[in-house]
Amino acid sequence: MGKYFGTDGFRGEANKNLTFEHAVKIGRFLGWYYGAKEGKKAKVVIGKDTRRSSYMFEYALCTGLMASGADAYIMHVTTTPSVAYIARVDDFDCGIMISASHNPYYDNGIKLLNGNGEKMDEETILKVEEYIDGKMEIPIAEREAIGRTVDYVAGRNRYIGYLISMSKYSFKDKKVGLDVANGAAWQIAKGVFDALGAKTYVINDSPDGVNINTDCGSTHIEHLQKYVVENGLDVGFAYDGDADRCLCVDEKGNLITGDHILYIYGLYMKERGKLINNKVVTTVMSNFGLYKALDKVGIDYDKTAVGDKYVYENMVKTGNRIGGEQSGHIIFSKYATTGDGILTSLKMMEVMLAKEKTMSELAEPVVYYPQVLKNVRVKSKPDAQGDADVQAAVSKVAEELGDTGRILVRESGTEPVIRVMVEAETDEICEKYVDQVIKVIEEKGHLV
Repeated sequence: MGKYFGTDGFRGEANKNLTFEHAVKIGRFLGWYYGAKEGKKAKVVIGKDTRRSSYMFEYALCTGLMASGADAYIMHVTTTPSVAYIARVDDFDCGIMISASHNPYYDNGIKLLNGNGEKMDEETILKVEEYIDGKMEIPIAEREAIGRTVDYVAGRNRYIGYLISMSKYSFKDKKVGLDVANGAAWQIAKGVFDALGAKTYVINDSPDGVNINTDCGSTHIEHLQKYVVENGLDVGFAYDGDADRCLCVDEKGNLITGDHILYIYGLYMKERGKLINNKVVTTVMSNFGLYKALDKVGIDYDKTAVGDKYVYENMVKTGNRIGGEQSGHIIFSKYATTGDGILTSLKMMEVMLAKEKTMSELAEPVVYYPQVLKNVRVKSKPDAQGDADVQAAVSKVAEELGDTGRILVRESGTEPVIRVMVEAETDEICEKYVDQVIKVIEEKGHLV
């Protein structure tokens, strides 16, 4: 990871850690870089979520792009996966999404996508950072070389049409609840479900610039759970601020996580002979219950580091077709290059209709194991993680758990913290083993 850009873009509090000057410079560099690289005027597509500062960053990016001679195509309020899709199918040099995903409204972020709709490569991002830090100079466009903006709401409509085309079934008479988190999906999701015939019930669809993700969406699923039960709905889907993730609620009000989704759709693919390599891709944070359920139906799995970036890298390398995270970032590589919350909900509807089962019936085989996760602040993450006695304590726990649970000890990517997590049959067992390992870390003098 670079100085400014992490695994999910340049993110921070608007005009504090991430400023409009940063956005101008990012636009300046990308407009020049892709123009020089291709030997013609660069074309860049931009989308944003509903937070107040997204408008400021949109104009700042456009200013930088045009000053460097690029044309900026503005999709306005739209989802991250829609920008990825349009960047890929409409022959753009790159795409930019302005969003801080599930973060509160005062944060924002700038995500960079290449012309294939994938997260931009590290080499190009490091060049962007060098320009931000004043380590290089680039020319400014003049006269007819100056760029322009193009209203590109047509791109969003193309994406909506693409989503509708993904469904093999009519949703007629199905009562579906959607929590759009006062975010990017608010102008898209209902139209898609209505077009497919569903009786669509929507909550949190009145964005005002400061209520995105506030007590709503996939980070506050309890509201949709209650809404589904009170209104007798067949299923509910909740998105985050930029709609690249989706969590579900079954007809009984139970939470259906990304792990459940991987099981449900992975099995559906296997049953139809579509599960290439007989594998699903998970991260190390997927619940032990998912692995037990996959084992029972004979499906293999790969485990990656936490982050949809790493899931997608695995899928590109291996050809695996479905992967994702517990949080609801699910990637269907045949149809998308990034997690897509609305697409995920359509795929869940497809399985329900094809198998003529309720969501609760589809999810039943995945029995979630209790989990205890504790963070410990340490002087040095590598020293604590690599300590022979700490490793021995972890190995002892793993041996004692056997096939009834698991232990995971990993470093935080952003804090001086070691995370100790145990999944087992009871909370008491989890607590016991987590504390056992933390005690060794403390005894060896690693705590701050």
